[in-house]
Amino acid sequence: MTGGREMQAMVFAAGLGTRLKPLTDRMPKALVPVGGEPLLRRVLRRLDSAGAGRVVVNVHHFAGQIADYLSANANFGMDIRVSDESARLLDTGGGLRKAAPLFSPDAPVLIHNVDIMSNVDLAGLYAAGLHSDALLLVSGRKTKRYLLFDSGMRLVGWTNTETGEVRSPYPALDPEACRMYAFAGIHVFSPRLFPLMDGFPDKFGIIDFYLKVCSEADVRGFLKPDLRLLDVGKLDTLAEAEAFAATL
Repeated sequence: MTGGREMQAMVFAAGLGTRLKPLTDRMPKALVPVGGEPLLRRVLRRLDSAGAGRVVVNVHHFAGQIADYLSANANFGMDIRVSDESARLLDTGGGLRKAAPLFSPDAPVLIHNVDIMSNVDLAGLYAAGLHSDALLLVSGRKTKRYLLFDSGMRLVGWTNTETGEVRSPYPALDPEACRMYAFAGIHVFSPRLFPLMDGFPDKFGIIDFYLKVCSEADVRGFLKPDLRLLDVGKLDTLAEAEAFAATL
């Protein structure tokens, strides 16, 4: 499982895409085109090239449009399963847990937000993720909210530098003594972690989960110093996204 057909993946495509209104008043964020190609197709193409066998796509907002798009294109020749959250949006953690039966328990899952474009080597990231319970792609991007890691890049907490808020299972954690990086929206998750989700509500975020269990599970950061990444989450990034796509 080092990038061959054993890889399995999940694309988070259920979001409402409110920052992309008015486009998302009539289509899901996953089908918003960049350079004439829907965001979902761009991610699927990259996963296919990286060796993903099975891919799960979760849907909620205009769920039928995504299902119809995949069907009309014969799933692009891939093994794609749809995890339907039409009844209720479950956030990233809840969505992953709902999709659990669609995955093999024997291999990690590479998880990719549908609105992220990057130059990361997905097969390489997946291979690196075989050695921990979860591996989170991070960067030195400037932000207000940072994940906190120890010297071995093990996750120990989170902080908001604007408000001073710190979240960690370690009460005495000093953010100043930690490595601080921004999460990049791509991570590798081991099915070994599913049982640790048992006490969580139906709807919860995956980062909330990682922060809760990082003292008992091996959750690590993967820093790519030359990472080039764009979050295509807002209307003003769409034009930028087209130029960015041309350079990848």
